[in-house]
Amino acid sequence: MKRLAQLITGDDNATLEPAYFWGAVVILTGLGLEVFSVVTGKPFDLQAYGIGASALLAGLGVSAKLGK
Repeated sequence: MKRLAQLITGDDNATLEPAYFWGAVVILTGLGLEVFSVVTGKPFDLQAYGIGASALLAGLGVSAKLGK
């Protein structure tokens, strides 16, 4: 669990890094939706989801940078 916490925290391994955290949320959500689509037999385009989610995260990053 400590190793997973290192993936979403900053250099001090205590402060939550928002960009890493939201990146992890996007990846886990995409994988969860893909598994759900296979189980239910409904279509889900992981590539289109990834492009849209990445664009959203990039836009949030740019707006945060410009807001400072």
